[in-house]
Amino acid sequence: MEEIAIGAKPVKQVDPKKKRSNKRLTWATIKEQRQLIYMSVPLLAYIVLFAYVPIWGWSMAFQDYKPARSFDEQTWVGFKHFKFLFTDDNFMRVLRNTLAMSMINLILGFVTAIILALLLNEIKKIFWKRTVQTISYLPHFLSWIIVTGIVATSLASDGIINEVLMKLHLVDKPILWLSEGKYFWGVVGASHVWKEVGWNTIIYLAAMASIDPALYEAADIDGANRYQKMWNITLPGIKPTIIILLIMSIGHILEAGFEVQYLLGNGLVVDWSETIDIFVLKYGIAQSNYSLATAGGIFKTIVSITMLLLANWTAKRLGEERLL
Repeated sequence: MEEIAIGAKPVKQVDPKKKRSNKRLTWATIKEQRQLIYMSVPLLAYIVLFAYVPIWGWSMAFQDYKPARSFDEQTWVGFKHFKFLFTDDNFMRVLRNTLAMSMINLILGFVTAIILALLLNEIKKIFWKRTVQTISYLPHFLSWIIVTGIVATSLASDGIINEVLMKLHLVDKPILWLSEGKYFWGVVGASHVWKEVGWNTIIYLAAMASIDPALYEAADIDGANRYQKMWNITLPGIKPTIIILLIMSIGHILEAGFEVQYLLGNGLVVDWSETIDIFVLKYGIAQSNYSLATAGGIFKTIVSITMLLLANWTAKRLGEERLL
């Protein structure tokens, strides 16, 4: 490597022989790993076809898109549909609902999954541990159609929830859970927890299995009880996993769901149940206003990417685990 001075600044000149040697090494590596490259081609093709090619459709958000017209015949309107979204009272309402239900699902989902994983980790009898795991996993494999049917039946005026509350004399008359908006967000959050809490514990239990058993043995010698070991060993041991999952969940902050709100919602709670996805379906796709629907989708994507990068940057500044 030689240095050539130009004025006061030295410039490094790359040796041509070394450059050719690096190229030969790169091609040799590619040749040795060509089987892996061939195996990755279908996956790359899938990603390109279903993740990147559809981005071309984002152009509809800047047009008054008409399905019968070719691309050259479309009328370009700039940010007209985005301006409509941010000045429309209905969109502000569904944005509020989406953020509220998403935050409820995020907080309840994380807290309940971590608590259940900690409790399962303390069960010493393998039979009982597997039994509880199996029971808690089962709702995950049910479709939302079945889950919302169970929820609606349980919360009916003559359902089991009202029957139990009245038997315990906690209420004097049945509560109309699905007819009053103030209950709807809580119902959605509880439904998500019941369906997914068992499944969400899997990765935490896997992280707990990697904790060095010697730490627990040392804690036993020091006289620590179970709660002290959970707080001082187990939770710090799975902290990186919690941070990574939290960052990923924050990136889906506008993914409050669609099926549960659409199936449990009705005219009495419409001001509380509609999310961005339902708004896009109702005012975009159902009315053939594909430009408005596309603008709503772009808004969700931009917010998700921004929140993901912000959460990752915050974790980096705090010295925690991060994705990027």
